[in-house]
Amino acid sequence: MDLHLTPEDQAFRKVVYAFLDEKLTPDMREEASRSAGVWAEGPLVKRWWKILADKGWIAPSWPTEYGGCGWGLVKRYIWDTALAENNAPVLPVMGIAMCGPVIMRYGTQAQKDFFLPRMLSGEHYWCQGYSEPGAGSDLAALQTKAARDGDDYVINGTKIWTTHAQFANWIFVLVRTATLDKPQKGISFVLVDMKTPGITVRPIISSSGDHEVNYVFFDNARVPTANLIGPENEGWTVAKYLLEFERGGAYAARLAVGIKRLKTLAAQETVDGERLIDDPDFRWKLAALEIEVDAVAASERQSISQMSAGHAPGASTSSVLKTRGSETGQKITELALEVLGAYGAPDFTPARMGQTNWAPGPDYAVPVMARYLNARASTIYGGSSEVQRNILAKVALGL
Repeated sequence: MDLHLTPEDQAFRKVVYAFLDEKLTPDMREEASRSAGVWAEGPLVKRWWKILADKGWIAPSWPTEYGGCGWGLVKRYIWDTALAENNAPVLPVMGIAMCGPVIMRYGTQAQKDFFLPRMLSGEHYWCQGYSEPGAGSDLAALQTKAARDGDDYVINGTKIWTTHAQFANWIFVLVRTATLDKPQKGISFVLVDMKTPGITVRPIISSSGDHEVNYVFFDNARVPTANLIGPENEGWTVAKYLLEFERGGAYAARLAVGIKRLKTLAAQETVDGERLIDDPDFRWKLAALEIEVDAVAASERQSISQMSAGHAPGASTSSVLKTRGSETGQKITELALEVLGAYGAPDFTPARMGQTNWAPGPDYAVPVMARYLNARASTIYGGSSEVQRNILAKVALGL
């Protein structure tokens, strides 16, 4: 196992950091630094998306034949790390990183020709229609129905926690097209234009004060059967393939940024006249978290090294990284809130969202509580920690 960068990789890293120094402006970094959501907000997304699309770097993992970069695992890891370290706006993953690979594998040539170029350009802004009020972690219990009527599906039902549906103009949904002997059977994967009559989006305001997720209601929404991806009633297979992309990713770089922010906070907060960063008890907590981040980083690099050498890292790898990455991220936000003390209580939402230039406390405290509250969901979305541990028990331990 070799975890070191080759001279070619190091040269690529220099090119990446030079590009970010030039194109990632201070105002974009500042706006991104105040974000508490999973992704940047719509207007910032579009601005940063265009910069990357003009460079040809919007789809690092896509093959060049589809307009992607065709980068290998190491280059993609360098890229993800550089974005995190430079506080770049986090772009939505539903189109490029998730639905795109699904269309490449299961879509018809006509579907590839229509959807993939529009994903690259940003013309199509995607969201995901999986979870329902009665079907979250138990996704096979979904009840949104799609009945065939000529060349259309007529869709009725409700999706929930649909991230950025207020910005999206397309959604990929799991719908029930048949009731068979197992709940996983009879599910289909369909692409839907959000402008379709019968679709209503209703906001859900999170505890952090953000409008990030939504209800999406389907009331006799007619969708062409040509928008079916893969065989009818085989959507569960398609969905499992997509989840391979949802549960992966480079966690360590963003966790390291969280540690850096934590140190900055602790260097400014004082207890009895002394900086908190110098307090032995705090330093012990900080060191414990840094060890966890290092462990996540080592696991990521080990996985990349194995895959680059042509070895499968194991079906449980994404579950390990998803569990440890999200839980460690939560711990970082918890310690940050502990550092703030009384400054964790005021409502910084207006200042964080640019609605006022006044804040009820120091500027560095503005996003901390919102990040803490938003991170509570990280061990639920993308497969809860409980589900991930069940996967590990079955696949890794044979229980």
